[in-house]
Parts: sequence; structure tokens; C-alpha cells
Amino acid sequence: MTTLILLRHGRSSANVAGVLAGRTPGVELDETGRGQAEKVVGRLNGVPIAEIVCSPMLRCEQTVSPLAAGRGLTPVTEPDLAEVDYGTWTGAELKKLGKEPLWKVVQGHPSAAVFPEGEGLAAMQARAVAAVRRHGARIAAEHGPQAVWLACSHGDVIKAVLADALATHLDNFQRIMVDTCSISVVHYTETRPFVARVNDLGGDVSGLIPPTPKRRRRTAAARSSDAVVGGTT
Repeated sequence: MTTLILLRHGRSSANVAGVLAGRTPGVELDETGRGQAEKVVGRLNGVPIAEIVCSPMLRCEQTVSPLAAGRGLTPVTEPDLAEVDYGTWTGAELKKLGKEPLWKVVQGHPSAAVFPEGEGLAAMQARAVAAVRRHGARIAAEHGPQAVWLACSHGDVIKAVLADALATHLDNFQRIMVDTCSISVVHYTETRPFVARVNDLGGDVSGLIPPTPKRRRRTAAARSSDAVVGGTT
């Protein structure tokens, strides 16, 4: 039921400054981040992208802008893919936050972490996964079960979606790495997701191109929910 490309935004000014940007308005990509966004266009060359869904944060909008322009697509803004609401932690230096008691909870037991005057990581995962499933179902209905679509979001949000796809508890999501402008890929089926890529920074993406349907088939068939015994070839 569709293939999802999860794209983290490019490097931002806050990333360089070591600040937890959160939902601070106006945080833009730096020069490196803009270069990363331009390279995404080439990395996904040949991959048919039905739709682009994007966090409302400026740095995400800037990241998908070159790709959207090249494909003639208008990104769909999805508030539920927005950055975590870090509350009073927003705008603080990471090195200072590392001394807070809550930091250990975020690292060791994130499902219990609720940011002061903000949201909890468990609540973030619930809204992000629901958004991905909702858009996936809509895109499958509009473009077919073989459709490929891209969602641009943030590090913790993407890690939470991947943890769900991997059927691992949120308390393990800190083991997943999602670098700036990295690509992760999930194939969703009726019974289970298949995680095909995590934190890809420039590999061959030809495997994301759906196979050409056989002439006898009037519509593209949905991806099988069965895993390949022994591994794919």
C-alpha cells in the first residue's frame, strides 16, 4: 500500500549552532543544507513521486522546494509531521540541556518523556504515525498501491515513524540514526511494513522504482505482505 520516502530536512542554522530549534519560526537551511536539498533532486532522479507531504517548518519547506519545482508538484503541508513541541527546551543549547534530569529520561526511557510546557515523545509518535498511515491510504486510493510518495520531516519524528515500522518500542528509537537530508524508505503493505532504507545519504535508489505492470493486468497489483524466505535477491 505505497512506498514512503522519509526525508529529513537539510542542515539548518540551528543544527550548526547546537541549539534545539523545535518549532522556533524562521529557522532556515544554511549553505550546506541548501546544497543538500539540491542534491536530493539528483538522488531521486527516475523515482516516480506521486506526492510530497511536508512539515510546516520552514527548513522542511526549503528542503523539498527544489524537488517539488523539478517535478511540478505542490507540497501538501501536514501539521502532524511538524517538529516535536519541546516546550521550554525550545531554543536552548544542547550542551546545557544535557545536564537536565529529563535528558536521561529522553535517552533511556523516551516513551515517558514529556517536555515542560510541550508534548511527550509518545504523543509525537502517535500523531506522526497516524499522519503517515492517513496519507498513505489516501495516496494509494488516488494513485494506486504502487505509488511512491515523500514526506519531509524532522529527526525525532522520522525515528519514531521508523520505530513503528520496525515494530520496536519507542524506548529503542534512540538507536536509530537519521542525519540531515538522509533518506529512509518504508514499503507499506496490508499486514506489515518493510523497512528498505535507513539514513541513506547517497546510495542507489533504483530499487524504489516500481516494476512495470504486466500487460494482462489492468491495474498495478498491491505489494505482497509476505517476506522473502532467505532474503531478497
